[in-house]
Amino acid sequence: MKRQLIAAVGVAAMVVGVAACGSDAKSGGDSGSSNTSAAKNYSGKTLTVWLMDGSAPKGWTDTVKADFETAYPGSKVDFQIQKWGGIGAKVTAALSEGSVDVLEVGNTQTAGYAATGGLLDITKDKAALGGADWAANQNESAILDGKQYAAPWWVSNRVVAYNKDLWTKAGITAAPKTLDEFYGDLDKLKTTAGVADAIYMPGQEWYVYFGLLTSEGGKIAKKDGDKWVGGLSSPEGQKAFETYKKLQSYSTTGPKDKDEATPQQKDVFGHGDIGTMIGLGWELPDEKALPKDKIGFFPLPGKTADKPSAVFLGGSNLAIAQASKNSDMAKDFLKIALNDKNEGLVAASGNIPNKASLNGQVAGDFAKAAQPAAAVGAITPNTPTWVNVENEPNPVKEFLTGALTGDYAAAAKKADDEIAKRLNQKQ
Repeated sequence: MKRQLIAAVGVAAMVVGVAACGSDAKSGGDSGSSNTSAAKNYSGKTLTVWLMDGSAPKGWTDTVKADFETAYPGSKVDFQIQKWGGIGAKVTAALSEGSVDVLEVGNTQTAGYAATGGLLDITKDKAALGGADWAANQNESAILDGKQYAAPWWVSNRVVAYNKDLWTKAGITAAPKTLDEFYGDLDKLKTTAGVADAIYMPGQEWYVYFGLLTSEGGKIAKKDGDKWVGGLSSPEGQKAFETYKKLQSYSTTGPKDKDEATPQQKDVFGHGDIGTMIGLGWELPDEKALPKDKIGFFPLPGKTADKPSAVFLGGSNLAIAQASKNSDMAKDFLKIALNDKNEGLVAASGNIPNKASLNGQVAGDFAKAAQPAAAVGAITPNTPTWVNVENEPNPVKEFLTGALTGDYAAAAKKADDEIAKRLNQKQ
């Protein structure tokens, strides 16, 4: 799960091509019904589906395979689980050779795969796949130049994790509903015996800043005519930074020139003397370091109690390879893979499903804390060249360090210029 979330929730280091598809079935709720299966004959055909290691919820592949092979007698679904190491070259070859039909795609990578011609345009199939009900902020990553190249599968996002024992010791009895209440709780933790740090938050937590920027109505970058321009120098960017700076000021041990992975913040939080951290599910400490029942969760509050701060939505889409020789079969597979029954398995596994009507099935304390913010979350700029920005040295990380230690305007201008340069590079 960790490797999956690294790639799908943020660190898209290469644009290669992945896609996956699905089909409809006999569970209720989605358009496209099993009544169509009688008119289609996939007997003797095998659909090759690539998923990444640790990505599919437990039982999901077995259920989807059984549903599809029952709906289309004589057909076969061949799920092939791929390792992250070397996946780029492997996917590129598979897409060009037509040796894969359906692939899982990281949502920040989908535009890149679509732009290279690796993914099938499924715009006309969106309604039959249940697309009218897909969450708009999740589906944005599956669209390029107005065309649908994938279907949203699931997302996850960061939440506040806290040490229950330390919060109790500090006299905090309820999760904060606003940022001001959260600041008050951090003030209490600062003066509590045995607390080394109220919150562990290194200076380059750029995904946290991304969420705060989204809350202010800003963007890291946007189109100005046919060119991309950076958005950190905007009034929204500065407002978001003021909130970010205040949160980071409570972290006496978080280095201003490091991100959450250096060192791994789960190891820091696992020491047991840190009050709070902001992170993903896989960033939680090992059970031996800090038992799960000692950790609580809540969404990062907003300025008012009516909604939490926005978040970066990381996750996966399912798409069909352009070179697939079984594209009709792949579309019917997508209908089944994404129907309410099987998407419900996604929710029950602790991820956020692709439609709000299934949010009641989200299970697990972490996912339940993540779900409210997912509704107001966003993805990074949806362009094939976004990967250039995340390549090290990441200008957003450098901006945060520069603004925390020096002049905001100068740091923002430098980062905006570099973001625009990288986004406007030709592929």
